[in-house]
Amino acid sequence: MAKQLQDNGYQVGRYRARSLMSKADVAVKRKNRFKVTTESRHNYPVAPNLLARQFDVEAPNRVWGADITYLWTMQGWLYLAVVIDLYSRKVVGWSMSRWLQAELVHDALVMALWRRRPNSGLMHHSDRGSQYACEEYRKLLQRYGVVCSMSRKGDCWDNAVVERFFRNLKSERTDHQLYRTRKEARRDVIDYIEMFFNSRRKHSSLEYISPNEFEEFTMVA
Repeated sequence: MAKQLQDNGYQVGRYRARSLMSKADVAVKRKNRFKVTTESRHNYPVAPNLLARQFDVEAPNRVWGADITYLWTMQGWLYLAVVIDLYSRKVVGWSMSRWLQAELVHDALVMALWRRRPNSGLMHHSDRGSQYACEEYRKLLQRYGVVCSMSRKGDCWDNAVVERFFRNLKSERTDHQLYRTRKEARRDVIDYIEMFFNSRRKHSSLEYISPNEFEEFTMVA
């Protein structure tokens, strides 16, 4: 908040920003309900944890993180799969569906591959859920020369960058909306990802600039 006010031309430090927030009755939004999305009880092969929590990546399209979350609407659950480039924390692929199936993560990965055109050797890290471990998904990774890495069982910290994105999405937007339809929720999530998170949201890990700005500055340099 202090950084945003500074960019807007106000001489405000962290403590002054906190004081102003208190006076204006502005508080941090908190996350809401929980639903399990990882089904690890399957017979598919499980990849080793090659990422090993090395979240600081030196170049784009070297390591991507992927995961699934859920959003509540008055029509029922809407599932969201994303692919994030750990270099810039940018969401490079996403997909939404009313069904928690392999096609959901497949479509998110296809979007990321189409947008980024990565070279062979890219690492893809996810949990060990059946959607990521199934034969169809593994074949898609192999087709593009992508190396598979998976978190240890029940350890969400192994995929902390993507988990943090989901926390931000929910606490900053979706947990405080009542979506009448899945279409309405989908539209709002797309707006959050493309128009806010990638384009304008400041990240402390990126020296308080957005993923798009970070890639523009560093890749040009």
